[in-house]
Amino acid sequence: MADTLPFTPIDEIPKIHRELGEVFQTGKTRSIAFRKQQLLQLCYLLQDNTERFQEALFSDLGRPREEAAYLELIGTLLEVKDAHDKVNKWAKTKKSPFHFLWGTLSPQTRKEPKGTVLIISPFNYPIWLTLCPVSSAIAAGNVVLLKPSELSPATAALLTELIPKYLDPDLVRVVNGGVPETTKILELPFDHILYTGNNRVAKIVSAAAAQHLTPVTLELGGKSPCVIDPKCNAKVAAKRIMWGKLLNCGQLCLAPDYILVPESFQDEFVEALVNAYHELHPTDPKTSGMVGKIVNERHMKRLKQLLNDTKGEIVFGGEVDMAAKYIAPTLIRDVTRDDALMSEEIFGPLLPVVPVKDVEEAIAIVNSMDHALNLYIFSDDRAFKDKVLNRTRSGTASMNEVVLHVIANDAPFGGVGGSGHGYTTGKAGFDTFTHFRCTVDHPAWYVDSCCRASVPVTH
Repeated sequence: MADTLPFTPIDEIPKIHRELGEVFQTGKTRSIAFRKQQLLQLCYLLQDNTERFQEALFSDLGRPREEAAYLELIGTLLEVKDAHDKVNKWAKTKKSPFHFLWGTLSPQTRKEPKGTVLIISPFNYPIWLTLCPVSSAIAAGNVVLLKPSELSPATAALLTELIPKYLDPDLVRVVNGGVPETTKILELPFDHILYTGNNRVAKIVSAAAAQHLTPVTLELGGKSPCVIDPKCNAKVAAKRIMWGKLLNCGQLCLAPDYILVPESFQDEFVEALVNAYHELHPTDPKTSGMVGKIVNERHMKRLKQLLNDTKGEIVFGGEVDMAAKYIAPTLIRDVTRDDALMSEEIFGPLLPVVPVKDVEEAIAIVNSMDHALNLYIFSDDRAFKDKVLNRTRSGTASMNEVVLHVIANDAPFGGVGGSGHGYTTGKAGFDTFTHFRCTVDHPAWYVDSCCRASVPVTH
């Protein structure tokens, strides 16, 4: 992999970190005009190189060009433009409401950049989950050390080439590498770290950050369930679930991970899922190129093992082609709570259907897992939705839809518990990289002798 993505020499990493800190200390990034100009340049970076990014995503992930455009490139461009358009408002100092106890103090909250921030991005959406956080950090006035995933080398190489061409080279520095390079990065002090990825690495990042008391935002994943009301529109629900599950070959933290359906409704809903799959993929997706590939051999072996170990019934799919890094979209029914498919986040095109007695058992299964990043509910019954929402926890929740809630830039996106903590997207992303600094300014003319005289002075 290092042959296609030159790694940054380890001994250069502390120098890059030091130079970023020196730039921040000059105050160069505090100007709102400078931030807006850089965000505009980031828009041009995306707009001018759409085809090159599509080619890189196909090389790394086998992602169809249409999917790359509509579900990553356009979404990223819209979020960067949103930051450009709103940064004046987001960064404006906020005056506190008047109160007679502290009115003369004139308390205000300044929105100040944190400083040097580290962004470690994942392989599965290597543009969206890289440049959206970068735009938030720029909007907040920070300098950025960016570590793209080495598992998407073509995209990382393209970002490494383009970022210094479009952005001020003092503002964002890219460091490429694997475990040794990332370990060296994490030895250094930062003012904030955003890591997107898996729980295992998140613990390493958090432990390293703790050595410097660095605040951390973690965007992780988990097993995101679909809770099915037997009275829902099965055809619509099945099509939306199947579409969301097969995006990026299932390698998406937002993907529906498993389906909880009443036993009496399983046959009907499985049939709806089969019909939805064939409607979305009338020809074999392996030959049509409408489903991508698994990122590497390690993940292929992991998914193959899950398939081998499941006790559920495979309804369709199950083909594994190690050489092509391809696993056919696979639907498995009659999966139990203790099945191999329920042991970890699947992160691939395998969709288990778990029959339950009723919604009470569905809620119990959801609560027996680590908190999911997303909870999906399919129902037209307000009482059913409220019951599931009120008695479960998840980072986000979506009713009668999957995945698309993340494009709502004005709403914070983030996990809870094992699915992460902290928020990204839109203003929430700006706030993540911002220090809210309270200031007061008490005028000398204020007569305060009576107030201070009532407080005894101790020695």
